Amino acid sequence: MQQALHIRHLGQQDYESVWHAMQTYTDNRDSNSQDELWIVEHPPVFTQGQAGKSEHILNPGDIPVIQVDRGGQVTYHGPGQLVAYPLIDIKRLKIGVRQLVTNIEQAIVSMLNQYEVEAYPKPDAPGVYVKEKKVASLGLRIRKGCSFHGLALNVDMDMTPFLRINPCGYAGLEMVQCKELGGPATVVEAGDKLIDSFSQIMGYSQVIHHQGLVD
Repeated sequence: MQQALHIRHLGQQDYESVWHAMQTYTDNRDSNSQDELWIVEHPPVFTQGQAGKSEHILNPGDIPVIQVDRGGQVTYHGPGQLVAYPLIDIKRLKIGVRQLVTNIEQAIVSMLNQYEVEAYPKPDAPGVYVKEKKVASLGLRIRKGCSFHGLALNVDMDMTPFLRINPCGYAGLEMVQCKELGGPATVVEAGDKLIDSFSQIMGYSQVIHHQGLVD
């Protein structure tokens, strides 16, 4: 069994401050630093990955676009979406980034299966899908053998901003949310279920909860 996983419940926070806090935590951590999972919602924002192509941002309108240091293309974050950032020392766990991605996807699939929602990952397009519609997006960065950035699960949100982009770089990709599928009804419920499934799949011996970034 691995060590404890520390959960940080951040509520709703602006994207850039959480992003920079992730960078700082990753830059300053050492072999004794604890693994953390940050649970957060963001105000409306488009984020564009490192290899992101501008043609996938069709009509951002009044929603800001932020260039960030994760993999993947453009996605949307907004209220009613569960965002979870695993800050994990994968070198210490002796797993590769591909295994971490697989574990994250399986945690989402397992959580949705509890609601009898048949979800699945795709080998060629990271994320989780239901009937060819995407319910969760994934984008990670590994630095010093440690992960940051993470996943976004659509729970109960305004989906129209996804029409302003080619989600994850796929023109015409349809997005779907838990509310339409009979899955978890709130971000809090989805977060609690995801914490359980992720910590089990990753093999953590215990889960310790914190409110906010500073104890």
